[in-house]
Amino acid sequence: MATPRLPTVLVLAGHDPTSGAGLTADAEAIRACGGWPLTVPTALTVQTTRDVQRVMPCSRESIESACAALFADIEISAIKVGLIADRASLEAVIAVVRAHPHLPLIVDPVMRAGGGSALVPDDNVAMFRERLLPLVDILTPNRQELARLSALSGSEVDRVVALMSLGAQAILVTGADAWEEETPVRDEVVHTLHTPDNSRQWRWPRLAGDYHGSGCTLAASLAARLACGESLIEACSQAQRVAWDSLVHAQRPGGGQALPDRLWRLPPFESEAR
Repeated sequence: MATPRLPTVLVLAGHDPTSGAGLTADAEAIRACGGWPLTVPTALTVQTTRDVQRVMPCSRESIESACAALFADIEISAIKVGLIADRASLEAVIAVVRAHPHLPLIVDPVMRAGGGSALVPDDNVAMFRERLLPLVDILTPNRQELARLSALSGSEVDRVVALMSLGAQAILVTGADAWEEETPVRDEVVHTLHTPDNSRQWRWPRLAGDYHGSGCTLAASLAARLACGESLIEACSQAQRVAWDSLVHAQRPGGGQALPDRLWRLPPFESEAR
């Protein structure tokens, strides 16, 4: 009997050698959520579990040609975008997305490394806002990314309204980084989905520790569930559960941040060697 075809998600993102975030994280999350990942790097990085040391953007030609080859061979169900580190790679992503307007576009606006290093220059943010944002079906910023993208000093709602007025169809604002603005720190994380009609919140227990890759995990899981045909609300719920569980089971391969284990449900490998 033939194996059922899995819905595919094209991922355009940076490569993180630690596998905490970036393409590897996206691929694991998509597969864990019932999809099949197709990965095209927008940048290579030198980084550890502590911070990013160097970002090397990929060329526009390499990104566009890799995507063209995949589209010629495979039926793609959704597009997920992560780190876009320079103008040329942003031009490439915009070209790919514009060529396939029928596909849901999920964008995680990665702008800063977990260790604090800035990853995206200011001119890229302006171009992102003006040219990519109008194409986005759902944006998944944390609070800092929302503030930088909107270029406003107002409330979360003010910032969301500003970005949606530019064309974003929905915005899921994640609250894991809210501790940087709160005194005392709340014992829960609040994620808020904003759509043209209403808003909805989810509350999760705040986990102790410092993690790298939770945003990638959430956005990629969301892309996979949308590719599988779930509604936006249900896909957001499922993606948050996957992200939270992966943090509960996080690994610490290095001396810095903990890395989400998106494949924690897999049974332990047992060798058949005798």
